[in-house]
Amino acid sequence: MLEMRPTCENCDKPLPNESSEAMICTYECTFCEDCVTNELKNVCPNCGGGFEKRPTRPNNCLTPNCVTNNPVSTTKKHRPINWEKFKIIQDAFVDINPRNR
Repeated sequence: MLEMRPTCENCDKPLPNESSEAMICTYECTFCEDCVTNELKNVCPNCGGGFEKRPTRPNNCLTPNCVTNNPVSTTKKHRPINWEKFKIIQDAFVDINPRNR
């Protein structure tokens, strides 16, 4: 089950469950759409992978699999990008489709 992290790891922007701006990589590194597009250029600074829209957890509890029964995380992972280290990763992967990295 996804952890559903509450903020962007880079800029600390709130990304609640219902946010349409939350983006995640395969390791669930979580960034806002603005950071992914304009800063990271769709390259995860932690793994080098690409990003996809994070799904939302249902609010309606018609099934037991809803946000009430499985709350989203409240633990922030604010880790602003170390641009000196990330530049090497970004330069290596930015022009390669994430599915081919």
